Amino acid sequence: MTDPTTPAPQGEPTPPPPGATTPPPAGGPASPPPSGYTAPPPGYGQQPPAYAQQPQGYGQPGAAPAGAPLTPEQDKQWAMWAHLGGILFLLPSLIIWLVFKDRGPRVNTEGKEALNWQITFTIIYVGATIIFSILSFAVWFLGFLTGLVLFAIWVVNIVFSVMGGMKVNAGGSYRYPINFRFIK
Repeated sequence: MTDPTTPAPQGEPTPPPPGATTPPPAGGPASPPPSGYTAPPPGYGQQPPAYAQQPQGYGQPGAAPAGAPLTPEQDKQWAMWAHLGGILFLLPSLIIWLVFKDRGPRVNTEGKEALNWQITFTIIYVGATIIFSILSFAVWFLGFLTGLVLFAIWVVNIVFSVMGGMKVNAGGSYRYPINFRFIK
């Protein structure tokens, strides 16, 4: 008796595992397939087509390549979103500027301005948090004042960001009144 896990010597057919059904022998008399045997689907065993052979127009119709310049309308729109993204903090302005700075002159200018404001706002907010946290340990009433000052700084960020977005959407350019120019 042979072990089914050991390979058969060259030239000898391998016995099927116990309980397996075998297809009818080739060239023998035609007999119906055993029960439980299903024929493979048409095209079974053929190689799939290569992905490099896809049609040239593959993708969305009218979609521009990733590095294509923006139209003037898109340039204005993304510049507006760079300012309005500041409502959600620093990250939207940073992402918009990094992605679109080389694709449109307006996005580059307005995105830098919005990003510089968000960096300035973050420095002011963190500085005020540290200063008022230290002072609130000395005088208990300053704890309440800390919350009011931080809320006021956050409101100023929202107001400036909305003003910048509206000004750019109207066709102008916006410069924040208090802004350190970290990115030139």
